[in-house]
Amino acid sequence: MLSRLFGQLKGDRVIWMVTLLLALFSLLIVYSATGILAYKYQGGNTEYYLLKQLGMLGFGGFILYLGYLMHYKRYNLAAPYLLVVAGVLLFYTLFFGTDINQARRWIELPVIGITFQTSDFAKIALILYVARAISAKQEYIKSYKEAFLPIIVPVLVICALIAPADLSSAALLFFTCLMLMFMGRVDAKYIGLLLVMGVVVFAFLIMVGKAFPEFIRSETWANRLGAFVNAENEEYMLHVNQSKIAIARGGVFGVGPGNSIQRNYLPHPYSDFIYSIIIEEYGLFGGLAIMMLYLTLFIRCVRLVTRSPKAFGAMLALGLSLILTLQALANMAVAVHLVPVTGLTLPLVSMGGTSTIFTCVAIGMILSVSKHIESSQ
Repeated sequence: MLSRLFGQLKGDRVIWMVTLLLALFSLLIVYSATGILAYKYQGGNTEYYLLKQLGMLGFGGFILYLGYLMHYKRYNLAAPYLLVVAGVLLFYTLFFGTDINQARRWIELPVIGITFQTSDFAKIALILYVARAISAKQEYIKSYKEAFLPIIVPVLVICALIAPADLSSAALLFFTCLMLMFMGRVDAKYIGLLLVMGVVVFAFLIMVGKAFPEFIRSETWANRLGAFVNAENEEYMLHVNQSKIAIARGGVFGVGPGNSIQRNYLPHPYSDFIYSIIIEEYGLFGGLAIMMLYLTLFIRCVRLVTRSPKAFGAMLALGLSLILTLQALANMAVAVHLVPVTGLTLPLVSMGGTSTIFTCVAIGMILSVSKHIESSQ
């Protein structure tokens, strides 16, 4: 029955399969990594977080399917309105958001009491807008006034609103927009100008953060960077070393599903450091397999770019797949101590709420593009 249902789905079958494999693997690794949470908060009920993740993935799958059913041109029409909504939500979050782990990234939805991370919504909204702007302005894409300014202002504003509470997400989104502009044939000197302006905005945020530390976490940025460069922060290095121990224990073939020990010592082994647990339990082969799934997703989306008859569909698929892949690689880089701790999750694999939902939204949009490319050929 499952194969029959899968056979009826249109679009890129490889992307469907990658999504399914990531979701299934998420259940396995989250079940293993949340053991300490279960004993700490749920009286030893180890199935609690497994069922919670299953429910989140099920709801995300439903949202993904709705996004797949909708024609991607409707996203083109909605892009400016979604960008405005994203800006308002980010502004509200900056001043009135819910403070969790000393970061004001969430707002609490009334009545139902669920927290919602507004930056996840803003990422998709901005990529939609940039894809729309690039595709609509191809005839005068080299023009500063006609093409560059309408793109640069929203990118700087949205990233500046995300950065105070979540610098890593803002940097990831900013770099993704730069890459989209490069692929969209925006003049290189304008891309360089945007990069310079991004640095200026970042420097301004640091200065404001010194005066208003309750709104901008500039001290946290400095501490994380300093700990990464100098290796003098004992707590930071303890976490890094525990991650390295997990990777070393995994070796080539891993210690087996559910046999992780480092999940008891790592901070957030079910989200920030989940890749360390993956390698510990499934070894080098497991870690490479997960990496290849994300790279396969990106490669298949690049393939869509070459086949898409419309520029918007190509830019949308490229932008969404790029930010998902970069986020995954950033999470992996933290686990092996290549970059400072970022707080970025492993898309669709880490235990999460809104991050899982909006990852599914992004994949649904990609599959919508894929479906209509397939039907037009």
